[in-house]
Amino acid sequence: MKVNAVLLDISVMAEEGWPYLERICGLLPDLGVIVCTPGGTVSQRVRGLRVGADDWINKPCHPEEAVARIEAVARRRRRARSEADRGPLVVGEIEIRPDQYQGFVSGESLDLTRREFELLQLLAENSGNVLERETIYQRVWGYAMAHGDRSVDVFIRKLRHKLERRSPGFSYIHTHFGVGYRFAAETSVPEAPAPDKEGSDRAAPQSAKTLSAPL
Repeated sequence: MKVNAVLLDISVMAEEGWPYLERICGLLPDLGVIVCTPGGTVSQRVRGLRVGADDWINKPCHPEEAVARIEAVARRRRRARSEADRGPLVVGEIEIRPDQYQGFVSGESLDLTRREFELLQLLAENSGNVLERETIYQRVWGYAMAHGDRSVDVFIRKLRHKLERRSPGFSYIHTHFGVGYRFAAETSVPEAPAPDKEGSDRAAPQSAKTLSAPL
C-alpha cells in the first residue's frame, strides 16, 4: 500500500512528537504531512510548517475540513510527482531535480529542505516573472498567508544564502520591494579592485606635476 498523506497529532506523542515530525518530513519528502493537534500557538504552527509539514489544523476541527485538507495536500503531491517525470530544470548553474527534491551546482547538492526546494522550483518555473508574496505563500504553503506572516521572506533569505554559497558568479533571486520576488540567472558584477599602494605612489608625482604646471 502506498501512503500519500499522513494525519499526525504530535500531542499524543508527548516529547517525541516534534522529533518524529522532523524525522518523517526529512526521510519521506514525497509524503504529505498534516498536523492535527489541539492548542497550537502561532509559533508552533510556524515551527511545524518550517520543519516540513504541509498543513496544520487546530483541534477541535470539523471532519469534513480535515478530509478536504488531506485531499488538497494529496493533489499537490500528485502534481509534484508528475512534474518530476519531466526531468531536471537547469537555470544558470543550478540543476533542479524534482525526483530528488533537491538542487545541484556542478554535481554538489544545495542541501535544501523540502520547503526550500518547493520555493526554488516555483520561482524557477516562473523565471523572469515577479511573483507576489501572497502568491508564493499560496502555491508553496497551500493556503492564504496571514497578515504579518514573514515566512516567505525568511525562506527567501535562506535559499538566497545557499545559492550564493554554491554559485557565487550568479545572482538568482531579485527583490521587488513592496511586491515580491523575481527569479532570473544574472551574472554578478564583481567589485572594482582597490588600487594597491604601489599604484597610488606612482600616481602621486603625476598629480603633483600637474598642480605645479605654470598657468
